[in-house]
Amino acid sequence: MFEIVKYAESFQKRWDLFVLEKSLNGTFLQTRKFLNYHPQGRFMDASLVILQGSTIVAVIPAHDVWKEGKKCFISHAGSTFGGIVIDRGKYNIATMEEIFHCLEEYLKFEKYQKAVMKMTSDIFSEQDGGLFSYYLYKYGWQYYAELSLCIRCNCLSENILDSFSNSRRRGCRYAEKNGMEFQKLENEIQITEFYQVLCKNLRKYETEPVHTLAELMELKKYRLKNEIEFYGAYWKGKLIAGSMVFCFGKRVFHTQYLASDSDYSYLYPMNFLDYHMIRIAKEKGFTYFSFGISTEDHGKVLNKTLAQFKEGFGCEYSINYTYSKEVGGK
Repeated sequence: MFEIVKYAESFQKRWDLFVLEKSLNGTFLQTRKFLNYHPQGRFMDASLVILQGSTIVAVIPAHDVWKEGKKCFISHAGSTFGGIVIDRGKYNIATMEEIFHCLEEYLKFEKYQKAVMKMTSDIFSEQDGGLFSYYLYKYGWQYYAELSLCIRCNCLSENILDSFSNSRRRGCRYAEKNGMEFQKLENEIQITEFYQVLCKNLRKYETEPVHTLAELMELKKYRLKNEIEFYGAYWKGKLIAGSMVFCFGKRVFHTQYLASDSDYSYLYPMNFLDYHMIRIAKEKGFTYFSFGISTEDHGKVLNKTLAQFKEGFGCEYSINYTYSKEVGGK
C-alpha cells in the first residue's frame, strides 16, 4: 500500500537523492536545492511524497494557489517541470494504478477544486511518458500542448553547418567574417552584461526575465555551479547576444534564456551564437540541444517566426504537456 504525505524539511536530502539518482524522469529543476532558492512567501508549498513503507516511490513538487475562487493544487510554478516524478523501477501499470488512485483521494480529502500538473518532457526523461499520459487520460485530466524544438546531437553532420539551412549558414559565416567572437561568460561582469541584453530584449515585449540578476547569481554561485552556464557573442568588445544554459547531466543542453541586442541584428549574432553552442553540446556528448518552446497562451499561439528560425538549425519537435482537472472539492 502507498501513503501520500506532505513534504517537510526532514525529507529534503532524501527527496533530492531520489530525484537525481533513483527517478526515471526527475531533473535538478525538481530538487529542493533548486526549488528552495525562491524566497519564503512566494509559493505556499504543497509538495507531496509518495511512500511504500519508508521508501520513496514518487514525489510531486507543488504549491497551493487560490484562483477564481478555487483552491488549486499546482505542480510547482517555480520550475519548468513539476508533475509526478517516479522511481525508475516503479514505472509500471500496477504502481501507476495505485499512485493515481491515492492522488485522487488525497486531492478530494484536502478539498482541492482544481489540479494542474506540468509533466517532464520526454527528452528529459529516461523513457517516454506514455504510461503517464494514459493514466492522466484514464482519470479524466485534460491537457494543453506546447511545441518545443530540439536537435538530436548525434544526427548532426560531421560539419555541423551542413545540417543548417542556407540562411542559417550564411548568417554564421557573415558574423564570423565581420569579426564576431564567441566566449563562455565566467564572471559577474560578463553575466551582468548578458542580463542587461536580456532585459533590453524583453522590454520590446513589455515583459521581464523570470529570474532577477541576484537570483541568477545565487543559482550559479551556490546552488547549481555545474548545471548552469552562460555564453555570449561579442563584437568589437561588446556583448551583443547571449544565453543562459541549463545542463541536464549529459542528456540535454537547454537554452533557458536566449537574447540579442536588436541594434546589431544585421550582424546575425543569434545565428553565430547558436551555432557555437550547438557545437559545444555535440562536443560534450549531450544527446539533445534544446531551444525550448515556441508557443504562447498555453500553446494556442505559435510564434511561427521564432519556430522557423529554430527549424533552420536542423531541429526536430517535442511536446510539453500540461494537464488539469476539476477535482470537485468544496
